[in-house]
Amino acid sequence: MRTLAELDAAVIGCRACPRLVEWRERVAVTKRAAFADDEYWAKPVPGFGAQDAALAVVGLAPSAHGANRTGRMFTGDPSGDFLFRVLHEVGLATQPESRGRGDGLILRGTRLVSPVRCAPPDNRPTPAERDTCRHWLADELALLRPTLRAVVVLGAFGWQALLPVLAAAGLPVPSPRPVFGHGTQVQLADLRLFSCYHVSPRNVQTGRVTHSMVVDVLTAAASWARLV
Repeated sequence: MRTLAELDAAVIGCRACPRLVEWRERVAVTKRAAFADDEYWAKPVPGFGAQDAALAVVGLAPSAHGANRTGRMFTGDPSGDFLFRVLHEVGLATQPESRGRGDGLILRGTRLVSPVRCAPPDNRPTPAERDTCRHWLADELALLRPTLRAVVVLGAFGWQALLPVLAAAGLPVPSPRPVFGHGTQVQLADLRLFSCYHVSPRNVQTGRVTHSMVVDVLTAAASWARLV
């Protein structure tokens, strides 16, 4: 792929994982009562944000009634609501909420991506699905590489999915690979990784991750990326 636009178009057309295709399309028919009048996206979700991002935020996968409904990464569910409030507070988003495609939201120097592009049942992709989807993450990061300076990884799944991609791209990933933990930072040549607990409702409700914890990580990453 020569451009992110070409990559996004290819992502949207992917049908490589039968279980995920069946689930994302079934959810779009059965829907959730609160979204009964919505037309669900029901396709793989491309990355969202700046074409020349200095900072990437890596999540897990779209949620069934969030990005699988809205067609925008991290949009339409509590995790996304939490993340966009923080992005706005840190100065990386032009508004504190993301409602859907066409709402005018712009991310400044930042792009949201995920290792798995389709909504999985129970928010749990299989290792095989993660590995099948890996090339999309690799291609996206390769296109961002000329400007990318920092990556924030939300959760252990994203961390475990990302490190092999970076190693395959020739970055000096240590062996054994760094273990995920909130607040970990790893320097890989000119790219710095920042780890953060995922902003899932469970993590937020139990206090495992707080607003200030995520603000601190994103502020540090944005500063490293020279965005603040």
